[in-house]
Amino acid sequence: MSIQNWSETIVVAELQDDPAFTDDMVSLTEQVQGNSKLNIILDMTHVTYLNSSNIARLIDLREQVTVKNQSKLLLCGVGTHVWGIMLVSELHKVFEFADNVATGLAAVQIGE
Repeated sequence: MSIQNWSETIVVAELQDDPAFTDDMVSLTEQVQGNSKLNIILDMTHVTYLNSSNIARLIDLREQVTVKNQSKLLLCGVGTHVWGIMLVSELHKVFEFADNVATGLAAVQIGE
């Protein structure tokens, strides 16, 4: 996974399946706690499954970014299996999605 500072206020994180997913989410959460102005774009192209721990980490990150910091969190490139998990758990109503990172970046930059 790579975490890239796209700009002073945008971070793009390319996530992988566990165990890297957990490590990357911990790193992102620490980064967000250190900078309340960060918008986060999660590239989930290479994530093929989510377990309950992954979902909890996503929800925790969302809470920090969108509720506490009033910034944006976008999930991009969500595959069919992960999208199915989002639908069944009704998380599609909680998170914002974009088809790909480029679309996500455009959405965040327009909102700034």
